[in-house]
Amino acid sequence: MAQEEDVPAVTYARIQTSMGNIDIALFREEAPVTTANFLQYATDGHYDRTIFHRVVTDTLIQGGGYSARLYERATRDPIVSEAANGLKNTRGTLAMARYEEPDSATSQFFINIKDNPFLDRSGDTYKKDAGYAVFGEVVGGMDVVDAIGSVATGAKDGAIYLAAEVPVEPIIIKRVDPIDEDEVQRD
Repeated sequence: MAQEEDVPAVTYARIQTSMGNIDIALFREEAPVTTANFLQYATDGHYDRTIFHRVVTDTLIQGGGYSARLYERATRDPIVSEAANGLKNTRGTLAMARYEEPDSATSQFFINIKDNPFLDRSGDTYKKDAGYAVFGEVVGGMDVVDAIGSVATGAKDGAIYLAAEVPVEPIIIKRVDPIDEDEVQRD
């Protein structure tokens, strides 16, 4: 069994999409719970054939929870928020999506297309200032992220609360796999 010091502070994964690959670095040291959660969903195949179901043009792309027909995938229990880890929602970072409750993140994540300081933890008031936990960053394929972030969006049947932000043509997340650092295709 590996000793804790043998676990690298950064690990890598590849998000294979219908528009190309996105290689990411995951920050185990700053966000251990969130990173482990993301990797477990990835290795369990949860992300296979899901979509980027929310595109806020030139701001962020969100995925990891819905099929192309907008059926929500079942998830494990929510995790504790690690938004107080000091990482910021800057261009190219990955963060956990959640509901109003700060400790409600499950499988959905988003990638920031631009700096989004309004998504950062801003204080100590539990719900008001909670922010969104950053746990990684894009190290290769930011051009793919930018392309996804500029697709046409519009109303879809069954997408009541996301109506204006669902891509007209589904952007498929084919799968997410952990990869070795030497496999990373850096920008």
